[in-house]
Amino acid sequence: PGENETKVNLEELKTSVLYSGPVDPAEWVGLRKSNPLLVYLRNNLLMLAILAFEVTIYRHQEYYRCRNNLTAPVTKTIFHDITRAHLDDGLVNCVKYFINYFFYKFGLETCFLLSVNVIGQRMDFYAMIHAFWLIAVLYRRRRKAIAEIWPKYCCFLACIITFQYFLCIGIPPAPYYPWRSGNANFNSNIIKWLYFPDFIVRPNPVFLVYDFMLLLCASLQRQTFEDENKAAVRIMAGDNVEICMNLDAASFSQHNPVPDFIHCR
Repeated sequence: PGENETKVNLEELKTSVLYSGPVDPAEWVGLRKSNPLLVYLRNNLLMLAILAFEVTIYRHQEYYRCRNNLTAPVTKTIFHDITRAHLDDGLVNCVKYFINYFFYKFGLETCFLLSVNVIGQRMDFYAMIHAFWLIAVLYRRRRKAIAEIWPKYCCFLACIITFQYFLCIGIPPAPYYPWRSGNANFNSNIIKWLYFPDFIVRPNPVFLVYDFMLLLCASLQRQTFEDENKAAVRIMAGDNVEICMNLDAASFSQHNPVPDFIHCR
């Protein structure tokens, strides 16, 4: 570009995708020559193998239950004979219970920690949006109120990760984006903070991994909110109702149904 077409200095232009070397437009649509081809396709073949293995296991379990007139377990757990009643029977049963129902009991807190992790790792415009959503969810306080807004939160996470995916792809190789023109008051730091597509400061695709982990746990937590309303699940795993409806710490011991093993003597 000419001097009046962009405000980018020569040092940044040398690191640009457009000017650092030859550009193959076919790579934008995912076509790239590779030798050997098997090395290029190994990750795709590995994903297909894992999916085929998963389908084989589920089909075999379904066939085995149909052949022996068995019913599927209510909860998809490892130790089917461990329930909430076995939690205080010993350390081994306690470990088995939390292997089965750790996310059922602490999934919401895990999602909050992952949301904080996304904010701390990104520190950009989308991190600010995640912070606003975290504040909005925590403001509801009660679990039932959070469960009502949680589907909207999952929809937001799914939409924002899809939008950011297209931002990482960007447009096909072209001279520059509008925010790189001579009339735009943008520099590389602002473009990086706004997570704009750019040929010089490209968006960091690793951020999508943090968003995906948050979306995965949020989707599991949405399923947990649905399971909490099933009587069979509550019998096996226990309920997640607040022990004190007025959230008064002084009266917790009056409503807690679990025996106090510390002050029982």
